[in-house]
Amino acid sequence: MKEPIYVDHAATSPVHPSVAESMLPYMTTVFGNPSSIHSFGRKSRQVIDQARESIAKLIGAKESEIIFTSGGTEADNMAIVGVATANQHKGKHIITTSIEHHAVLHTCQTLEKQGFEVTYLSVNEAGVIDLNELKNAMRTDTILVTVMFGNNEVGTLQPIEEIAALLTEYDVYFHSDAVQAYGSVPIRVDQLKVDLLSVSAHKINGPKGVGFLYVREGTKLNPLTFGGEQERKRRAGTENVPGIVGLMNAMKISQSELQSKQIRFQEFQELFIQTLDEHQINYEINGKNAKRLPHILNLYFPGINIESFLVNLDLAGVAASSGSACTAGSIEPSHVLCALFGTESERTKASIRYSFGLGNTKEQIQIVAEETANIVKRLTRR
Repeated sequence: MKEPIYVDHAATSPVHPSVAESMLPYMTTVFGNPSSIHSFGRKSRQVIDQARESIAKLIGAKESEIIFTSGGTEADNMAIVGVATANQHKGKHIITTSIEHHAVLHTCQTLEKQGFEVTYLSVNEAGVIDLNELKNAMRTDTILVTVMFGNNEVGTLQPIEEIAALLTEYDVYFHSDAVQAYGSVPIRVDQLKVDLLSVSAHKINGPKGVGFLYVREGTKLNPLTFGGEQERKRRAGTENVPGIVGLMNAMKISQSELQSKQIRFQEFQELFIQTLDEHQINYEINGKNAKRLPHILNLYFPGINIESFLVNLDLAGVAASSGSACTAGSIEPSHVLCALFGTESERTKASIRYSFGLGNTKEQIQIVAEETANIVKRLTRR
């Protein structure tokens, strides 16, 4: 059997060997509870403090502005629900987009059931919002705008700096889900002027089950969990010390390799497209007329059956996906592609996402593109 090739890094990524190695001591020898005052606890507390300092520096924040979480979903929930409940005396209107991750969409829908009002901005066929639509959606009772940095399905980047500049005229908080974007594009909160930002370790070759929420100093935010006084009383629960160490080291590596990864993944995309063209395959790039994350390539193949395509890819030893991991196995078409092209478009049912990452080589991408071309030919043969 051929060695399987993993091109679904947008769903999750393998832990970098040096990250895994860095975590081991904090599972075995430095295992104290960071809230304990004895030497075992103090050692754990020290490493959390060091990680918080390093992570804050990497994104241009203050140490006090970093809240460790169990990952991107919790960070998104904390940002949206935390701000909404803490500021509802000023208003109950939230603005987001129609292509957010479900961690944002489902949280907003839950708040709607609790009396909040949510405006879902549309996107063009490239997957980008219209700043004028955002401006027109602003109201006196708007308290929060939440717009993802880079889309997890088609890779489209939103104009975060321009959104932040527009929002300076209003008394609102601005949150961005940067789970898919961090590690692929430069992100510094001091330059972006966002108030809240979500990041997850497992998308950047760190461990699953850990992430953080950046919260700008002075932001009014209610906690979601209650118990101890961890994370400055903002998130109760014993900290995941090994995970936090892994997150810190994954972030350091991802930042040091940022430019080389961008170049490499762009080469992968070009090689993939060139191979399809050589085979005269009929395809379209979803989100092609926008700035996109370099590691995501979402392709529409007219006339294919998506389930058959994925099964054939899997049999060929290629792990790709038809959308976000959170909807894998669902027969519902991608809400992102529906937002881009309309619910009746064939693109919503005949598109595949390839996402590149650690361990992928040009040789592998060539094989994946060749296998893709062969499968398309088979499935569209009349």
